[in-house]
Amino acid sequence: MPLPEPFRPALLVVDVQEDFCPPNGALPVPDAREIIPIINALLELPFVLKIASKDHHPPHHVSFASAHPGAQPFASTCTIVNPANPAETYATQLWPDHCVAGTPGAALVPALATARLDAIVEKGTDARVETYSAFRAPLRDPPLASADSGLEAHLRAANVSHVFVVGLAGDFCVKASARDSAELGFRTYVVEEAVRSVGGAEAWAGVVAELETLGVGIVHVGGEEVGWVRASTE
Repeated sequence: MPLPEPFRPALLVVDVQEDFCPPNGALPVPDAREIIPIINALLELPFVLKIASKDHHPPHHVSFASAHPGAQPFASTCTIVNPANPAETYATQLWPDHCVAGTPGAALVPALATARLDAIVEKGTDARVETYSAFRAPLRDPPLASADSGLEAHLRAANVSHVFVVGLAGDFCVKASARDSAELGFRTYVVEEAVRSVGGAEAWAGVVAELETLGVGIVHVGGEEVGWVRASTE
């Protein structure tokens, strides 16, 4: 199949950070480090934009169980309220403290080929809201400007048409990022071999079904879609 027209692909590397990786991460995703060589190989391909996101939380972030007396990580939830519209709310799971700005756990893993990245965006910087997506918080009425990472602006500035998503974790931040990418009008793919999930393969299977209903393609390193990137030039 010939290359789509237009075809200006971007690679989005979601949250490949120390706190999400075994053995010492505060919130380790099983087998997370296995995807790093795959992502590094993708970073060698001629994407027009290669960009990574980082969870970059302030201390006492609302998603931390430690910020809610009596709450337990993984077991408790809280309700997030849009600061600009108390009628808009959503529930979120609570987690151990993780990816606190300025701590070693917030760093991208050293094995990731960061020199090949064009930009890094930070998310989760507003202590009042949980932001799984690399783009923005799930607030729409109105959107919360302080929870916009600037990722969409980077993609628009590079005239990106297609977004390939990889990283951690498939059942949370990768899923939310791919969903937002598609919602914002980018043709969106998730490269399956370059994703790991908190809930393992079972959780990922449910994510695949959900994303496919949203028009997100689940693709493979050796598949046609990544082959388009290999065959393309800027």
